[in-house]
Amino acid sequence: MYHYIQDKEFLKRLKGTCHDIVNQLVQSINNDSVMTVKACLVGSGAKNLITRNENEPIDLDYNLCIVSTESIDILDGHEIKEYVRKQFNKILYSNGWDDCHDSTSALTTGKRVFQRGNQTAFSIDIAITCKYHNNWQRLIHQKTGLVNLDRYYWNEVQDSGKLEEKVRVIKSENLWGEVRHVYLEKKNFYLCRNDYNHPSFVVYVEAVNQIYNKYFIF
Repeated sequence: MYHYIQDKEFLKRLKGTCHDIVNQLVQSINNDSVMTVKACLVGSGAKNLITRNENEPIDLDYNLCIVSTESIDILDGHEIKEYVRKQFNKILYSNGWDDCHDSTSALTTGKRVFQRGNQTAFSIDIAITCKYHNNWQRLIHQKTGLVNLDRYYWNEVQDSGKLEEKVRVIKSENLWGEVRHVYLEKKNFYLCRNDYNHPSFVVYVEAVNQIYNKYFIF
C-alpha cells in the first residue's frame, strides 16, 4: 500500500537532486530552437504528495509541459518523444546516470541510491504533456513489439481544465489536507485493482476535482 514519505531530510535531498537533473533538461531544450518547455513535479510542486509503495523504490513523477514548438510538429509524437529522449540522455550522461527507458507514458531513469543516509532507491519519470482545448494531454507511446507499427498519440486527461485555478482556491481555504487524503486513498484504490491506467498526474487531477466539487460546486 502507498504511504507518504516522512523523512524530511531525505525528501529535501531527493527533490534537490532530481530537480537539478530536470532543470538541466529544461534549459537544454529551451536553449535549442526546437521547442519551449517547462517542468514541474506532479502536483504543481507536489506539495507533500510524494508517496512510496511499501519497500519499493520511489518514482518522482514530472510533467514536461510543451509551451510552444518552433521547428517540430506538435502532432508528430514520435519525433517529439525521440527529441526529448535524446536530450534527456545527454543530461543524464553528463551527470553520471545511465540512459533513460522509453515507457508507454514516460521517460524513466534507472534506479539511484544515495551513498550516505537513507538508502531508499529512487528514479525520475518524465511525462510529456501539453494543453489543448483547455485540457491537459499526455503523450502516449503505444508499443506493438514492431517499432514501425508503434503508435504515438495525445491522451486527454479528463476534467483537467482550470486545474491550477482550482488548486489555488483549495489552498486558499486551507483544504489541501483533504486533497492529500483523497490522493493517497485513490492511489491505493487503483493499486488494489491492479489498475495501471491511472498514473500520478491523473490521480492528482481526480483528487483536486473531488475536493473542489465537494466544497465549491453547488
